[in-house]
Amino acid sequence: MELQVTTELRRTQPDYIVYVPKSFDGSTGDTGNEHFLVFDGPDGSLMAVWTQSTHEGMPDQRIAFSRSDDEGKTWREPRTIAGKDPQSDKGMASWGFPMVSTSGRIYVLFNRHVGINDIFTHTTGWMAGIYSDDAGETWSDEQIIPFARNKWDNPDPTIPTNWIVWQKPLRLSEGKYYAGFTHWVSPAVRPPAPMKVWWAAASVVEFMRFENLDEDPQPRDFEISRFMTQDDALQVGLIGHPDVGVVQEPSIVRLPDGRLFCVMRTTTGHPYYTVSDDEGVTWRSPEPMRQYDDGPMLLHPCSPCPIYSVDDGEYVLFYHNHDGHFEGYGPKDTSFHRRPIMIARGLFRADAKQPIWFSEPQFFMDNDGVLLGHGRGRCDLAMYASMTEVQGEPVLWYPDRKFFLLGKHISREWLRGMEVPEL
Repeated sequence: MELQVTTELRRTQPDYIVYVPKSFDGSTGDTGNEHFLVFDGPDGSLMAVWTQSTHEGMPDQRIAFSRSDDEGKTWREPRTIAGKDPQSDKGMASWGFPMVSTSGRIYVLFNRHVGINDIFTHTTGWMAGIYSDDAGETWSDEQIIPFARNKWDNPDPTIPTNWIVWQKPLRLSEGKYYAGFTHWVSPAVRPPAPMKVWWAAASVVEFMRFENLDEDPQPRDFEISRFMTQDDALQVGLIGHPDVGVVQEPSIVRLPDGRLFCVMRTTTGHPYYTVSDDEGVTWRSPEPMRQYDDGPMLLHPCSPCPIYSVDDGEYVLFYHNHDGHFEGYGPKDTSFHRRPIMIARGLFRADAKQPIWFSEPQFFMDNDGVLLGHGRGRCDLAMYASMTEVQGEPVLWYPDRKFFLLGKHISREWLRGMEVPEL
């Protein structure tokens, strides 16, 4: 087993090792690790939260926390900071995301499942939150956060919303934390999915801003503004069924002129993008993302495709460079076709319709498609990832096969060698 761990751990050639499960068979309850968000702690450390379980969607799904005091070289043994519902002793905690106030208070918010299913077990839940005032050593009791309902929710107010925030909120809007989120449409207000695959269930993208977080409120007292919430929520037609909206997992960066740029995954074989001119209050109708205006559309299946800022006006995009038809797999085989990971450098083009243009894709990493993990295992490199800087260089923090949690340097010199078309 030791040899297998060493072999599998090195397939993507990581520079950092954050977490290695203690078994392959699920007996240790830690073989599912995903939604891996690394952030700068208020005390100069690196901190991480992620969703851990025996396998994605199992009842032991919980929020784990760890920290590194040596710039990511070593990490503390993770602790569970949110698990079963403390009131009912059932349900799960999923998709935690961090925010640090100006005073140094660390908030972690997450989806609190309470045993009621509307769509998927690990997406139906209330918004809940905890906080730490001592750099993660101790955490507050959990509190439910009021979250406004709208036309996409089940009309029964006792059934929670179906939602996921998948990237770290950033201070993008009026200096306040701002995030996009996937809002799955309740089956009670939509027709049945027209295809027998999980990603055919209708979904829209909305946005939220945390107005008073820097006042260190109790989580229950958060003031949250919601944008693009009703008929104006972002929608992209399901492939073959344009009347069914399916768009998910928004990733947002700021442009040098103050506008916001958002990338989303779809089922069309292409990522889509949108732009906001007003701090994220309103957004354009989504369009397929191209390498440059009127250039080739980027290829990507229904898989995370995050974009990150690495400098003012310079960005990196991670995607697969195929539309889901890969090594004999098809678009429905999401546990198998979400690889390899390609990287493209993006540069701001102020007068372009699509204000970020991209280089040709370059190979970044792969795991050779080897199945790993509990049950049937996984071989995907789904980018439920995050980015920080370590010693002035960008580092991508990522789950490999939703099993290992790893980090990989991105050389600025290498990026500069990726030519981006001029306007």
